[in-house]
Amino acid sequence: MNTSTRRTAFLAAVAVTALALTACTGAAGGTSPTDVDPKGEVVPREISWLLSRPADGGVITAMKQIADEYAKKHPGFSLNLVTTPDRPSYIQKYETLAAANKLPELFDTDATPFAQKLAEKGQMIDVSALLDDLGLADDYREAALNYQRFDDGSLYMVPFEFQLEYFWYNSALLKEAGVEVPATLDDFPAMCEALRAKGITPIALDGQDQWPLERYMAYYPFRMAGPEYVQKLKNGDAKFSDPAGRAAAEWLSSLGKAGCFQDGFSSTGYADAQALFTSGKAAVYNIGTWELSNLATDKLDPAVRDSVDYFTLPTIKDAVTDDNEYVTPSGIGMAVNAKTYDPLVRDFLAYALERYPEVYAATGALSPTTTAQTTIPGNATPLYARAISQADGVGPRIAMPWDTQLDPATNTRLQQELTLLVQGDITPDDFIQTMDAALAENGNG
Repeated sequence: MNTSTRRTAFLAAVAVTALALTACTGAAGGTSPTDVDPKGEVVPREISWLLSRPADGGVITAMKQIADEYAKKHPGFSLNLVTTPDRPSYIQKYETLAAANKLPELFDTDATPFAQKLAEKGQMIDVSALLDDLGLADDYREAALNYQRFDDGSLYMVPFEFQLEYFWYNSALLKEAGVEVPATLDDFPAMCEALRAKGITPIALDGQDQWPLERYMAYYPFRMAGPEYVQKLKNGDAKFSDPAGRAAAEWLSSLGKAGCFQDGFSSTGYADAQALFTSGKAAVYNIGTWELSNLATDKLDPAVRDSVDYFTLPTIKDAVTDDNEYVTPSGIGMAVNAKTYDPLVRDFLAYALERYPEVYAATGALSPTTTAQTTIPGNATPLYARAISQADGVGPRIAMPWDTQLDPATNTRLQQELTLLVQGDITPDDFIQTMDAALAENGNG
C-alpha cells in the first residue's frame, strides 16, 4: 500500500469514526468550561472516549469495570471506547476530529500547544474546577496533576496513571567492572568505558522508537536549568545553543564516544532492549515502573534477579532541581468536551473518578491519587514495594518528556539528529545549528 493509499484509508477511517461519534453524542449546546455542575436530569445514553492507550492495559480494563458497574445502576448507559494505541495515528485522528468539531465526550491528550488552543477556545472543561467541585482535588498527587498542566498552570486533563522512571542496573556487572552507581550525569562516560573494557554492554536502549534516547536529551537541561528550559524552547524563548542545550548536546556526544549504548542501538526495538538487560548482557536500563512486572517479580531470570536494583536520575554540579525530582509522568491525560458536557457526563465522572483509584491500584499499579494503596503481587521481589513506595517522596518539578512538549516537526528532527549525534556522525555544533534552524523553521523561533 503506497503513502497516498494509506492516507486515503486513514482519512476514511477518521470520517467513519466522526460519524459514529456524532451518532452517539446526545448532548447539544455545550456549557462553559467552568460550569462543572450543570443542572438537569441524568438521562442515560452511550458516551464515547477517544483513547490512545493499550486496549488490554490497566487503565482501560479498570474503566471498563467501572462503566459496567455504573450501567447496572443506570440502565441505558454505556461507555464506547474508541482506541488507537499507535500515538502518531491517534494524534492525527484527534486533531482531525477537533478541527471538524466532532470530538466525543471524553478524549485523550497531552498538554500540548494544540490542546491549549482548544482550552482557550472554551472547548474543554476546566478539570481543576471539576475536581474541586467533586471534592477530589486533594486526593491527587501533586506531581501527577503537574504533569497534566499547561505552561500557565491551568489544568484541563485528568491523570489516570502515575509512573516513576528509574535507571535499573545490574550490581554484579558494575562490580565486575569496578564502578559505582554514577553520582552525577558526568560520571556516565567513565562508567561506560569501564564496562566496555570488561566486554559488557553499558546501557540497553530502545533506539528504534526514538523517545528513549530523547529522554537522555532532557536530563542535563532539567538539572542545569529546570523544567522551564523546554517550555522556553518550544515557545521560541530559548535555543539549543543556550548553555543548557549545548551542555546536553555535548553530554550526549560523550555518551556516544564512550560506547554507552549497545552496538546497532538505532535499530533495536523495545523488547530486544529490555531483553539485553534482563538476560544480564547490559548493565543499565532506563525505564519506568510500568515494567515492574518484568523487573521486580519472579518473571525475571533467576540468574540476574538478585543483582537488579535501581537509582534515580543523577544530579550535576550546581543543579537547580532536587534529587527527588526526575521523570515522573502521569501518562496521557483525559480531557472533557465542554460541548457535550451535561448532567450524565458529570455524574459518570463523579462515580468513575471516585472508584478508579481502588480498582486501578488493585492491579499492582501506582494510582495518580494518594488514596489507594498499590497491591503488591504475590510473586514480587522486595524491589517492587521499594520502587512503589518512592512515589510518596517525589518532588513537584518534573523532567518532562520532550516528545510531549515540542511541535511534531521539531520533535521528529530532534529524534533523527540525536541518533546521528550519539553515533558520531555529526558534532555537537552541527546538532545545535540544525536544531536551532528547525526551531525557527517550525515557528518556534
